[in-house]
Amino acid sequence: MNLKLSPKSLIPTILVVFMASCLTTVRPVGESGLATDQQKWIEKTIKKMSLEEKIGQLIVVRYHGEFYNRQDEDFKQLERLVHDYHLGGLILFGGEPLETAYFTNHFQRLSRVPLLIASDLERGTGNQVTGSTLFPPLMALGATGSEKLAYEMGRITAIEGRALGIHMTYAPVVDVNINPDNPIINTRSAGEDPELVARLTGAFIQGCQSNGMIATAKHFPGHGDTDQDSHSQLPVIKADLDRLQKVELYPFQKAIEQGVEAIMTAHLYVPALEPEPGLPATLSPRILTDLLRNKMGFKGLIVTDALEMAGITRYYSQEEAALRALKAGVDLLLLPLDPIKVINYLKEAVGKGELPLERVNESVRRLLAAKARLGLNRQSLVSLDRLPLVLGQPEFKKIAWETFESALTLVKNDNNLLPVQPEKKIVILSLSSDPGNFYAGRRLATALTSRYLSARTFYADGDTGREKLEEALAASLQAEVVIAALFSSLQAGKGSVDLEPAQIELLQKIKEAGQPVIALSFGSPYFIRHLPQVDSYLCLYRNTPETQELAARAICGEIGISGKLPVSIPGLYPRGHGITLERKTTQEEK
Repeated sequence: MNLKLSPKSLIPTILVVFMASCLTTVRPVGESGLATDQQKWIEKTIKKMSLEEKIGQLIVVRYHGEFYNRQDEDFKQLERLVHDYHLGGLILFGGEPLETAYFTNHFQRLSRVPLLIASDLERGTGNQVTGSTLFPPLMALGATGSEKLAYEMGRITAIEGRALGIHMTYAPVVDVNINPDNPIINTRSAGEDPELVARLTGAFIQGCQSNGMIATAKHFPGHGDTDQDSHSQLPVIKADLDRLQKVELYPFQKAIEQGVEAIMTAHLYVPALEPEPGLPATLSPRILTDLLRNKMGFKGLIVTDALEMAGITRYYSQEEAALRALKAGVDLLLLPLDPIKVINYLKEAVGKGELPLERVNESVRRLLAAKARLGLNRQSLVSLDRLPLVLGQPEFKKIAWETFESALTLVKNDNNLLPVQPEKKIVILSLSSDPGNFYAGRRLATALTSRYLSARTFYADGDTGREKLEEALAASLQAEVVIAALFSSLQAGKGSVDLEPAQIELLQKIKEAGQPVIALSFGSPYFIRHLPQVDSYLCLYRNTPETQELAARAICGEIGISGKLPVSIPGLYPRGHGITLERKTTQEEK
């Protein structure tokens, strides 16, 4: 019988089948979580592996979800690594949905053992793949204080990621950001309170793993109390053991109790935990085996942070770092500079007795168990046809928007400057510390100029000269309200998330002249340390189209503001501070 169904009638059925086939729940670590057939698959697979195949399973390299010609040399090299060197996994660094899923399937077909595909989805799948749902960073979740939103973020990340063939997210960041000058964690952390961090990241982990994706708590044993970036050097955490247990280690212990499947190491030196001078946590048996495995009871995958980072490469060769990491208790080696050299070196180390074969087998068995719990022994391919039914669903975007909006935090509002009345003459200053025309306020300016017809906008980035800043100053002195959109990107190797000194000086001059100033932080909440004299200060935690649109609405009073600071601003405002502002009533509502 030939039944004809309309496309609309097929959608619910396709989604049900898709969810059932792809979103295997990741069982908490500590339960076997393995059926008899899965256990048999693990043993059968490991028995067939050569030493080179076993070592290859422990290596993970990057790929991009973009179009490649099959004859492209970089692409062919990646094929060789997967097929000939038996890599255990890949890390996705950005891309388009169809290309990501297509090439994920391609590499899965090349691999005798299913690949574990991972990606850094700290802000949802939209953090890496266009068309997917983008969330704000964890500090915004800290400002909402909502476990429900944290769970939903994890849930949606897992559903969208698994649709693309991604099985593991290198999230959440469970670092406790207690150093305002931290150049690499900052808004990636939920805040400075270990209990809040543990509560929200625990909800994210549950949402993620109950919908079929491995979550990764990072960066062990805690990267929140440093003013250095491990991408560029080896930071030192100087806290004593008591402080470490109460602050840095606390969210990791709670994540373990929540059943987190993976933990990522940090390239940090922690003297209270490791007496060998300058030994990074990534290479420390005392930290990874004695503390994390034996004392804290973690049974899941231990994953290194990228081995290409200077926190490792400035002090160790890639081969020595890989060997020491495995001997310390690591299971997966992320992004060695030359994976083939590392594989060959580790094979020789096993042959010489420097690396026990049982240590290799232990990690391979742990990795295979994770793949089996994900259901990859049964099905590792995904359907490209289903992507338009899963990614960026209206329900998902609505929840993400609610998260962005709930996070808005009004730190200061002297003289009730917000909301700004529509007849006011305003000047908008879009100020970024980053070079290359990377501004925070283009969408904001568009939204405000449609509401304030006399508005003028000035842009300045890290390369803008004094002449342009003087022009912005002159215009600001003629305005009734100055709105400064502040941004400094959080990126590896940059070394700072602070504002440009010349731009700070510009705003100080405007305030000295007595002008009302509203400062909007589209990044670090700590910017106000340089500008305590501004009249109003609103934290949005990230520069996205969503936050710029919300900023415009907040300025006009079209939405309420209810977020609370998840960190303290030293000498100015305590954690938990935040002014609640109700939405302005319209004429129709009066």
